Amino acid sequence: MNGFIYHFVAFLTVAIWGSTFVFTKILLQNGLSPAQIFTLRFIIAYGLMVTGCLLTGKRFKLFSDSWVDEFKMLLLGITGGSVYFLTENASMLYTTATNTSLIVCTCPLFAMMLVAVIYRHTEHISKIQAVGSVIACIGMAVVVLNGHFVLHLSPLGDLLAFGACLCWAFYSLLMKSAHQRYNTLFITRKVFFYGLLTIIPYFIVKPGFPPMEVLLSHNVLWNLLFLSVIASMLCYITWNWVIGKLGAVVATNWVYFNPITTILFAWWLLDEKITIWFLLGSLLIIIGMLLSERKGSDTRTQTSKDIIKRT
Repeated sequence: MNGFIYHFVAFLTVAIWGSTFVFTKILLQNGLSPAQIFTLRFIIAYGLMVTGCLLTGKRFKLFSDSWVDEFKMLLLGITGGSVYFLTENASMLYTTATNTSLIVCTCPLFAMMLVAVIYRHTEHISKIQAVGSVIACIGMAVVVLNGHFVLHLSPLGDLLAFGACLCWAFYSLLMKSAHQRYNTLFITRKVFFYGLLTIIPYFIVKPGFPPMEVLLSHNVLWNLLFLSVIASMLCYITWNWVIGKLGAVVATNWVYFNPITTILFAWWLLDEKITIWFLLGSLLIIIGMLLSERKGSDTRTQTSKDIIKRT
């Protein structure tokens, strides 16, 4: 039952993230830049987390237990915050949204390879899990391309998208390590803090924020609050929690569902059509996810064999 809850929370988190393109697009149409949207989202989310901690009377822990762990939190803020959002948003200035989505959503494959290399002695990546992840990745590509198998290559844009992909893969890997010593709320708060801290150099180069009357307008305020409270604060908390429960590989595989939820929201809110390619790709993603879940039984079988050998 607990396993179902973890996967449901992962799916719900990805589904919400898949809807954010609508709300981000509205903010862009109202004159906000991608960096401004990211910064305002994290400021509101971080402020709410700090306020909640103080109001509940919980001990407000400012720093990690060691400078090594604090540096790890800095890396989490960079890979899951400032650099990730900047590279992903900047890539769409030089390449198509399709290319960006296709490259960024391959991050589960890179996360799996990183875990296999760095944790090769403690975490077993089974063959069936690797096959499942590849099938899910193919399904994601089918959904994103939607029958139009033409990619417009743009070295700079594609390189930026690949940078965002690697950022999220490293974020998932670092999160696995951070969960061994710290709770989800502390980690998430540090991600927001260092995400904001490391975005400052960008505003030194390109300063400026929208006037207050724009931020308080109906179209901007409510969309910004959704992105801040739901898509940032709550979703980062749930995602970081899920990684701690399911592990980096299994949790990150849910990223493959992102294009599915994006298209469903586009169908619901923007009257876009559901195609046969969407259905085929979705089926492949589901099959791949089911296969990747075979890791648990494979690992238990391998453990049993090791015990028999030792005895």
